[in-house]
Amino acid sequence: MTSHEVKQAVLTLSHDVGREDRGFAILGEGNTSGRVDDTTFWIKASGGNLATLADSGVVECTFAGINHLIEKEALTDHEIEDGLFASRVDPSSKKPSVEAVFHAVLLQLPGIRFVAHAHPIVTNQILCSPLAEKFATQRIFPDEVVVCGAESVLVPYCDPGLTLARVIQKKTELFIEDYGILPRVILLRNHGAITLGPTPQSAEAAMLMLEKAAKIFVGAASLGGPVFMTPEDVRRIASRIDEHYRQKELNL
Repeated sequence: MTSHEVKQAVLTLSHDVGREDRGFAILGEGNTSGRVDDTTFWIKASGGNLATLADSGVVECTFAGINHLIEKEALTDHEIEDGLFASRVDPSSKKPSVEAVFHAVLLQLPGIRFVAHAHPIVTNQILCSPLAEKFATQRIFPDEVVVCGAESVLVPYCDPGLTLARVIQKKTELFIEDYGILPRVILLRNHGAITLGPTPQSAEAAMLMLEKAAKIFVGAASLGGPVFMTPEDVRRIASRIDEHYRQKELNL
């Protein structure tokens, strides 16, 4: 994809994730990004509304500029702000989202091209409850496994921005070491969710399926459950050839 095509894909992903009827984000909540190549990526500018995001609401940043922030041991809020401005390809563009740091971390994973971050209402009900770990590590129906993966990364509440990005980086690295695969969903306690994948469709689909799973989880909990799939059943779904075919057909 060209830089222009990635930018347009990020705008479309933003509009889809930001739809008011979906309840994923309101006002300035959430952000989206897409990798152009090994040097730059597009991300929502700070304060923009996902649902109504315009061309001027996304900014192209350099990975080198963001990586420079991650590598520093300690930075003040003003230094982080200056670093975000300095990472812009076009100095006249708006300030990147403060979450540009974790987007850069995730977009540099092999095969990841698009990232979506939102605050889905029902998912956050769980993430603000004692049941967050069960929701992250267990599954309740097959399509949750197919679209969201066999498990999700669970991140404790952290100060948004550089601190959160560093914890996401560490937790994601541990997940990859433990399971040998990339996560599709990262859950942030008392905050929201991140979905990632090779296509904008994969990031959007994971967000949609995550919220569906959250609704079923909350409903099942009210009826004395939920009853989780066994680890063997989860592994079986995750390894089925026909499910892999479906993932390919759905651009997951």
